[in-house]
Amino acid sequence: MPRSKWAIILAVVIPLTACDYPDTAGVVEPVGVEPAFAAQGASNPALIAEGRAIFRFETFGDETFWTDTLRMHEVIRTSVSPNTALEVGLKVDVDALPPAVIDGILDGTVRLDDPATTVALLGLGAVLGVVGQVDADGTLTHVGITCALCHSTVDDSFAAGIGSRLDGWPNRSLNVGAIIALSPALKRAQRRVYDSWGPGMYDPRYNLDGQNIPVVLPPAFGLRHVKMETYTGDDVVSYWNAYVAITQMHGHGHFVDARIGVDVNNPPDLVSSKLEPLRAYQLSLEPPAPVEGEFDAGAALRGQEVFNGLAGCASCHLGGALTDVGANRLHAAADVGQDPAYALRSVTKLYRTTPLRGLWHPPQLVGPYFHDGSAPTLEAVVDHYVQLFGLNLTGQHKADLVEYLKTL
Repeated sequence: MPRSKWAIILAVVIPLTACDYPDTAGVVEPVGVEPAFAAQGASNPALIAEGRAIFRFETFGDETFWTDTLRMHEVIRTSVSPNTALEVGLKVDVDALPPAVIDGILDGTVRLDDPATTVALLGLGAVLGVVGQVDADGTLTHVGITCALCHSTVDDSFAAGIGSRLDGWPNRSLNVGAIIALSPALKRAQRRVYDSWGPGMYDPRYNLDGQNIPVVLPPAFGLRHVKMETYTGDDVVSYWNAYVAITQMHGHGHFVDARIGVDVNNPPDLVSSKLEPLRAYQLSLEPPAPVEGEFDAGAALRGQEVFNGLAGCASCHLGGALTDVGANRLHAAADVGQDPAYALRSVTKLYRTTPLRGLWHPPQLVGPYFHDGSAPTLEAVVDHYVQLFGLNLTGQHKADLVEYLKTL
């Protein structure tokens, strides 16, 4: 069934408009489309197209770190075959491959156990989130990373890990730590930390405070419906884009936030001019539609009633984005049954209510949930809150609630 037709059915069966939920006192801005987006993004296709190119291919000059410091170009050209790359969760854009390469993969003449093939794929711009410079002799001389490394995946339409791009989808099979740990420039203790993270996990503050508290890679779709898109509600989208580009990707620019004691200056500034179009593209990315056949519509309708009524979920999951961050509400770790350690490293020291979008879309999006991945399934999420709040839900109530969550 086409996505548009499925969306119409869901709009009838399970309405998700903001008017379904009660308004709350103290709302500073309504939860919904960011006011600036209509002028900045939706009405400016050229800006969105520019942002898409930045999201997919802009390294902000971070080759100076990934090449000169970590020497990852050496690792890739000698040790990382396509099979190895796929094993650690890197993805290949099938739409960037010439027909001859596709035919060669199918008939085995393009070897997926040869690092030279990885270099060739980088030369084609086909490895999501990794940009390589390949000279006339076929030698990889520089390598850098982009936003798409962690916040894109593929639809597996050609093979596992090879397909068309899905921008904004978190790469939950990507083992960032294992990739970094391949660097010959790291000390053994550093490798142990990176190897401890596992697929789909990343610590965006480890290199700044030395603590090791990885979190689940979040989606970069549906952002325009959320006022502050971080687990701890620190600031707006462009704040986090700048933070990651400069302090994590090691791009060139200057990021300062005295609230958390961060001042990283790596001139010249190659980030600031990219933030506006990058934001416009991210705000244009819609969450994926519910997956036909992956939920029971009747049970989901009952689950919506549980969500809004008996379970009380709608007291925090408000509006079209199903979060109360737009109402200037954040939560102490104990209030939501979470470990406070990660929040304590942030500006707010609190957690925001998770926006509920794109929760269930096999095989790419099937958990884990919560900032630390402590709930492996939607069933575990429901059980967590049943126990935390002492909810009087039957097995049927819980099962119906899970079916409803699959539609968000």
